[in-house]
Amino acid sequence: MTLLAPASALARLDADEWRAREAAHHARADALTAGHRARSSRGEKHPVEDFLFTYYSYKPAILRRWHPGGGVELADAADTPRAGWRWYAPGESAGSLVVDTALFRAEKSLMVEGITRILRFTAARPAQFGCFGLHEWAMVYRQPEHRHPVPLRLAQHVTDAVVEAHDLRCTHFDAFRFFTPEAVPRNRSPLTRDDQPAREQPGCLHAGMDLYKWAVKLGPLVPGDLLLDAFELARDIRTLDMQASPYDLASWGYPPVGIETPEGKAEYVRRQRGFTDRGQVLRRRLLDILG
Repeated sequence: MTLLAPASALARLDADEWRAREAAHHARADALTAGHRARSSRGEKHPVEDFLFTYYSYKPAILRRWHPGGGVELADAADTPRAGWRWYAPGESAGSLVVDTALFRAEKSLMVEGITRILRFTAARPAQFGCFGLHEWAMVYRQPEHRHPVPLRLAQHVTDAVVEAHDLRCTHFDAFRFFTPEAVPRNRSPLTRDDQPAREQPGCLHAGMDLYKWAVKLGPLVPGDLLLDAFELARDIRTLDMQASPYDLASWGYPPVGIETPEGKAEYVRRQRGFTDRGQVLRRRLLDILG
């Protein structure tokens, strides 16, 4: 296995310290996933809170696994189950383990390059705040059947009129690809998977949610606190995403953000700016890891 760096370059955590961090991570992850796990055991679904586990298909166990990140030596870890985890290698000190970042990067080079490209381009691009979450409206535009089994807040013809009264400015392909056929040509620009790095911008709610996806994909390179911070941001963004959607979620405890009104637009942009700031911090932390 590959040894990453001389001992002087490694931050060393003694056994008590890293086990305490791991335990704290487990407790935080368990609290974040408790509702989803309880509903799953009862065969129930939540239209807002379960989204991150279905759209991204990452199970709660992914969140629960703690990594120290690269360049950190875990003392007295060689006799723990972690020794059998992929991408861990012996450290410089006897009985220690480190994340084998060189091996991970070698085996996942194309993925790492792609993630780095999207993150770097998005971080450098000015944020846009004129979309007002209309991507969810474009997904039900002139469509009798909808993606979510929740009634619309407004009648279908009124919902359609809201779309027609606005300029669709979606910049995120994974939202755009769910537009109804009638809504696709209404978007300011056509979007494709290939031009995603050239279109992503930090004001986009879905680009902020995707930070969770990138953190998961980068696996052991990402410290546990950063992974859970990204999940919490994605969870908070999804809440606004659905509050600003055309769906009626009042019975689920989510008051609407009526983006069809000036007041709703103002609230949406205010919260969108906050998520943008949080997302840029996490984006830079991921880029610092990627180098």
